[in-house]
Amino acid sequence: MRRWLLISVPYLWLLVFFLIPFFIVFKISLSDIATAIPPYTPVFDFSMGIGEFISKLDFENYRFIFNDSLYVNSYFSALKIAGISTVLTLLVAYPIAYGMARAPKEWQPTLVMLVILPFWTSFLIRVYAWIGILKKEGLLNLFLMNLGVISEPLTIMNTPLAVYIGIIYSYLPFMILPLYASLEKINPALLEAAADLGSPPWKSFWQVTFPLSLPGVLAGCFLVFIPATGEFVIPDLLGGSDTLMIGKTLWGEFFGNRDWPVASAVAVVLLLVLVIPIVMFQRNQEKEREAAR
Repeated sequence: MRRWLLISVPYLWLLVFFLIPFFIVFKISLSDIATAIPPYTPVFDFSMGIGEFISKLDFENYRFIFNDSLYVNSYFSALKIAGISTVLTLLVAYPIAYGMARAPKEWQPTLVMLVILPFWTSFLIRVYAWIGILKKEGLLNLFLMNLGVISEPLTIMNTPLAVYIGIIYSYLPFMILPLYASLEKINPALLEAAADLGSPPWKSFWQVTFPLSLPGVLAGCFLVFIPATGEFVIPDLLGGSDTLMIGKTLWGEFFGNRDWPVASAVAVVLLLVLVIPIVMFQRNQEKEREAAR
């Protein structure tokens, strides 16, 4: 009984805070827009039969978003930006995590604390700080001009480059921490054995260190790619109005057009686009582990 109670806690949490809200959003996505409160119809009424209620639901909103280039382009643009940002974040985070794992043991807790230190400040404030850094009269341009590197200010704000910078900075700790956890567990004796067998350091890294750190690489990529795909604050503040991402489109439908059914359909498709490949990948990994046994 204690075991079942222990297992039921996370499942109950998922039921209350994920499945039930998801089905509510899914139901709204099958509804029609209405000038009312709430701004959709039908609304379930106990006097209405279940059959009549279901008969008023349809997939018209899904057909609409797949036939509209705005939503299709928003999905592809969000996936492209999130994918590139994830790769760049990995390239920045791996050396940092590697250095943390190879640092003296007494320094490692301090280094981990420095990585998570930005979380002590509001996410919105940190993004706003980048506006003061990247704008034409900002700190970055002033610094480069004082050094004589550039003769006139660079235009970084309201460009895709600013979005990449904001995403990499904001999600860097989510990549560093799982990488550090994997790298820190690697037995140094394995690298010593590779060196004794005549393997140079770069070859030992690619044949020993990197393969053993792959679980951390995959975990970090998931932790960065998934929230970056639906990101709204960073592209809105740093990318400007021309930056096309599904998070901005979703926000516009909910609060600008007040079209909750279409916005809900967009949210459901986004969830499926992210969740289904991840579930398939995890099942494939489980099959490979079982086959290896």
